[in-house]
Amino acid sequence: MLKPHLLLLELLKICLVFFPLFNSVPAQSAYPNKPVTLVVTYAPGGLGDMLARQIAEQLTLKTKQNFVVENKPGATGALGTRYVTKAKPDGYTLLLGQTGEIVINTFVSKELGYDSMRDLKPIALIGEVPLTLVVAGNASTNSVSDLIKKAKSNPDKLVYASSGTATPGHLSAAAFTQAAGIEMIHAPYKGAGPATADVLGGHVDMFFSSTPSILQLVESKKLKALAVSSPKRTNALPEVRTVSEEGFKDFSFTLWGGVFAPNGTPEEVLNYLNKEINSILEDPNFSKALEKDGVLIKANSRKEFNDFLKNEFTKYAKTVKSIDLKSE
Repeated sequence: MLKPHLLLLELLKICLVFFPLFNSVPAQSAYPNKPVTLVVTYAPGGLGDMLARQIAEQLTLKTKQNFVVENKPGATGALGTRYVTKAKPDGYTLLLGQTGEIVINTFVSKELGYDSMRDLKPIALIGEVPLTLVVAGNASTNSVSDLIKKAKSNPDKLVYASSGTATPGHLSAAAFTQAAGIEMIHAPYKGAGPATADVLGGHVDMFFSSTPSILQLVESKKLKALAVSSPKRTNALPEVRTVSEEGFKDFSFTLWGGVFAPNGTPEEVLNYLNKEINSILEDPNFSKALEKDGVLIKANSRKEFNDFLKNEFTKYAKTVKSIDLKSE
């Protein structure tokens, strides 16, 4: 029989052998313990892709685990969204969802294959980008009131461009013309580039464009910025008034991107991600870098993001119905 001090020594050796195994269990079960995929529903280069890559980089640094952006374009965002809704709800497949695929598609697409409010859980809004109402730099129109007067004098003759039917730019312009009591012709283009080119060429009279994409053209005076569509002015164009300031109270149309998870994802994972994302949004270095390009950044709770989405659904449902836009 071992002496007491030798027996104690043997027990200590056994504990040292098994302690790392016991200690590793919480580490292995903690989230995240493997790479996380953040799906973007459009090709690289757009707003959603930019927001996704910015937030993924910061989450990787904070969590010490890779957050990888994966682009799954197709069907105006529905393809990638549907993919995420059918993914395992464990927090390792997330969506950078935007205005179109989360809200607008609900009212204009018959067979989405998903219900964004039922099949997805909102985690955090990353940022909003105002649309900017622009006209050609050499146009005689110098203000919103000038534009309205011109349209009223020439009913159904002025043309507004959009980057496509049922895009935020189309619906914001439709809401603006209705609120102003003017009649204009809608010219949908296959993307913002061709629409901007025809505004520059004087072939169309106005365009509600994503703010970052026209900043240089406004700065070089090739385009005039008459107003921005957000509730507050943007740091990118601080001298440009909002549509609300021009007399259209509560007018608010923005391009936005937020992080979502499949329905069924554990609450502790959703809360953890919201907390980590908000700590990034509250970092002045992160927010300033985006705000100079026109992105509006504000920390938000899961409830605040959910309430924001409810307002978006109400607004777009009203706008789509008011212009009698049919589902396809």
